[in-house]
Amino acid sequence: MWQFQPRTFIPWYLQLISPLIAVFLTILLGMGLFSFLGKDPFHAMHVFFLSPLSDGYNMGELLVKTAPMLLCAIGLALCYQANLWNIGAEGQLLIGAVVGSAVSLQFSDSAISVWLALISGILAGMCWSGIAIALRQWFNSNIILSTIMLNYIALYTLQWAVHGPLKDPAGMGFPESAMFSDNQLLPILIENTRVHLGVLFALLAAILCWVLLRFTWLGFQIRVLGHDESSAHYAGFSIRRLRWGIMLLSGALAGLAGACEVSGPIGQLVPSVSPGYGYAAIIVAWLGRLHPIGMCISGLFLGLIYMGGDMAQIDLGVPTAITGLFQGSLLFLLLASDFLLRYRLVKVKSKETQHG
Repeated sequence: MWQFQPRTFIPWYLQLISPLIAVFLTILLGMGLFSFLGKDPFHAMHVFFLSPLSDGYNMGELLVKTAPMLLCAIGLALCYQANLWNIGAEGQLLIGAVVGSAVSLQFSDSAISVWLALISGILAGMCWSGIAIALRQWFNSNIILSTIMLNYIALYTLQWAVHGPLKDPAGMGFPESAMFSDNQLLPILIENTRVHLGVLFALLAAILCWVLLRFTWLGFQIRVLGHDESSAHYAGFSIRRLRWGIMLLSGALAGLAGACEVSGPIGQLVPSVSPGYGYAAIIVAWLGRLHPIGMCISGLFLGLIYMGGDMAQIDLGVPTAITGLFQGSLLFLLLASDFLLRYRLVKVKSKETQHG
């Protein structure tokens, strides 16, 4: 009889290699898929992973795609470090985009319109994540289920906003807000690209997250809480306060990502403000091993997949759903690699054999 047993020792280098194995297997799986579809697999991989890096503009687009995922992933990583299974970054991002757009349109003539939009997006994301942690703390609800449900509510709030109060009266019936003016947009950092200030926010957030977890007392408390809640309780840490703070910070980062999207590359509120950045951020966080540097690298890789999906649609004539297929395969193979890293398959004798 075969069964999985936990490994007593896992070398540190295997924990680093596991994501690389998952990426390698995902690429192999992708090549097999393109072969099945009748496409040249090597040309398809070139389109997917090398064409997006062909010139400076595309490199800038890669940073633009990576920024919202990285902001969300950093918040999620803090939650996961503390054993808070927050799946709600997508909803917090969408609510940040909706509220940020509403404030931006309301104060469109103000010189500080874009900053008001960013602040309101942050506060909206914090409030949205606050609902989930309040349900967890006061009613002991499952935070995974509550954050997923809140994602759907946020999505339909966005749909209501673009079809109702925020719809552009001069938009010829399209469900979208009016285009933002220059004073409502984030400044561009690199000329002839769309690299905006939100990219700098994401990089700054990664650095601050690293400092927080590595050098501060608060970061130490977060790590202890994640490893052993009873030890954190015995040490006198305020577990309730820690959970509240982590969730609100995570919501703030996701809300900032949403506000940056509408005030940056999109320039208005549209139903497709996020192609699933909040969900992709979960993969970014785990692929990067919940480490800020790792998440920067994995965020770039996921951004590459998003861009490659768009280019493959044009060059190879495949649907953009191929992007989701790549993401799903990557997450599945990463989880499988981690499972085989922590457990080994051994043959054990059944009770009948032992007694016989």
